[in-house]
Amino acid sequence: MKALVTGFEPFGPDAVNPSREAVLRLSSRLGDLTIETRIVPTVFGRAIAALEDAIVTTQPDIVLGVGLAGGRAELSLERVAINVDDARIPDNDGQQPIDQPIVAGGPAAYFTGLPVKRAVAALREAGLPAIVSNTAGTFVCNHVFYGLMHLTATRHLPLRGGFLHVPYLPSQAACLHGAPSMALGQIVQGIEIILRVDAARTDDIATPEGMIS
Repeated sequence: MKALVTGFEPFGPDAVNPSREAVLRLSSRLGDLTIETRIVPTVFGRAIAALEDAIVTTQPDIVLGVGLAGGRAELSLERVAINVDDARIPDNDGQQPIDQPIVAGGPAAYFTGLPVKRAVAALREAGLPAIVSNTAGTFVCNHVFYGLMHLTATRHLPLRGGFLHVPYLPSQAACLHGAPSMALGQIVQGIEIILRVDAARTDDIATPEGMIS
């Protein structure tokens, strides 16, 4: 099997992005799983184009997007992506869409294809703070998550996709007066656990965990 894991460039006032740093530290193999990594621009539109190109190039079975959610204290596995861009700050190209659909006429939302509850249980068992999150926000993280699931659905791609939000690094939190943080090694470990849990799946159920089919 093959996994594609993506991170983001730094954005806003932050000089580093934990998602980028963690993704770049992943090994190329995890047991029988081959891992490809890409860093996508923190830019509406271009981020989805970069993701699509990476999927075409790598042909993955699993796609995990990773992004920063400053202020969160846990590894947050996202359950749902919504069809709206509503930016509190400009992206790295200066775009700041307000109340705009990601895909005009597209579904209001998509659920993740990853086994989020099983993955969160495994993360907690490993001693890592983790939650199932029901909001991926409305910035470029949600934009990419929705774009991933829309590509998967409309092109009938044989892959399972999802998104993980990670906290600040301690070096960032030190400048933010008590903001929660997580060590880079723990973030990397968390990504690896999520990939292992999904790679070990023996089912082919599209219905998200916790939903009624």
